[in-house]
Amino acid sequence: MKTTKTLLLVLILCVANQVAAKEPSEKDYEKIAVRVHKSIFSIDTHNDAALRILNPKGRYPAGSTGQVTFDLMQKGGLDASVFAIFVSQGARDDSSSAKAVTYVKEQLAAMKAYTQSRGDAALAQISAELKRNKKRGVTSVVLGIENGYAIGKDIDNLGYYRREGVRMITLCHSKHNDICDSSTDTLAGAGGLTEFGKAVVERMNSLGIIVDVSHASKNSVMQVLQISKYPIVASHSGVYAVNASPRNLSDEEIRGIAAKGGLVQIVSLKSYLSSKPKEQVSVKEMADHIDYVKNLVGIEHVGVGTDFDGGGGVVGMEDASKMRSLTVELLKRGYSKRELKLFWGGNFMRILDMYKKSK
Repeated sequence: MKTTKTLLLVLILCVANQVAAKEPSEKDYEKIAVRVHKSIFSIDTHNDAALRILNPKGRYPAGSTGQVTFDLMQKGGLDASVFAIFVSQGARDDSSSAKAVTYVKEQLAAMKAYTQSRGDAALAQISAELKRNKKRGVTSVVLGIENGYAIGKDIDNLGYYRREGVRMITLCHSKHNDICDSSTDTLAGAGGLTEFGKAVVERMNSLGIIVDVSHASKNSVMQVLQISKYPIVASHSGVYAVNASPRNLSDEEIRGIAAKGGLVQIVSLKSYLSSKPKEQVSVKEMADHIDYVKNLVGIEHVGVGTDFDGGGGVVGMEDASKMRSLTVELLKRGYSKRELKLFWGGNFMRILDMYKKSK
């Protein structure tokens, strides 16, 4: 009889707990997300805001806000971002290549000067500097370059970029270059990395510049994995199995990147995420790609690279002020604080510190 009463009491308590443990409301999730972002470090590994901030050749109206400002990042709970100095692929002759190098060096100097002139932002190269800036309430700018065309014909330009604080270089963009084949060029290429490209990867390893394979062809990615001594990063990419865009990564590429200890950073560019009409592509579709990578290779190998001011942005996360909406979506899917800590910054900082500071 006593046993029966005990079991009944346990049953009543279980039912009571189920009633009490109701699904959190949207506001509950938003409050949790705010707390999470205060206690972790978060970084977006790719934006093109420098194009707007520096306003090269009048591409953006003077004074336009765009998707990324330090104020918007603060509002969104985003502690840092890799600001990429982008150069479009031009002709591959000596004169054109030299002009590209000059342009990137000028833009890099201008971005550094802009950051250093601010009181709400500071440059950072290693995790200790990133964390220190967060404690000071200052947004971190990590310098990157998008398109290895910026190296020109002289591999020693890599040393210059590293001395200037560049921590990551995307090997190519939408067209083949002297380093490797692009995933979106329709012309015949080198079949992956060129001999110059192999030397570039090796030199980036020795200098401490993270190798970024977003935009690169599958052959290029797989060959980089064979050569690089360090983990590599796809700074702003999607998953081909979720949406069959040529810019997205196959399972083989994702597994290879993870096996090397690297990262697949999920982009927010709508056409890479889904074939749905753009007005229907939201943080949910972005989270679908994140889920896929997590389930395929583990939370240790996925993060976010929005491509804001370069085409990125989804419904619910239209600019840097709304980054926490992605955290809300991941919380709804059961992501733990540990997983969110790795996803938002822990994974990237691990790789950042694996590469040597400079030489």
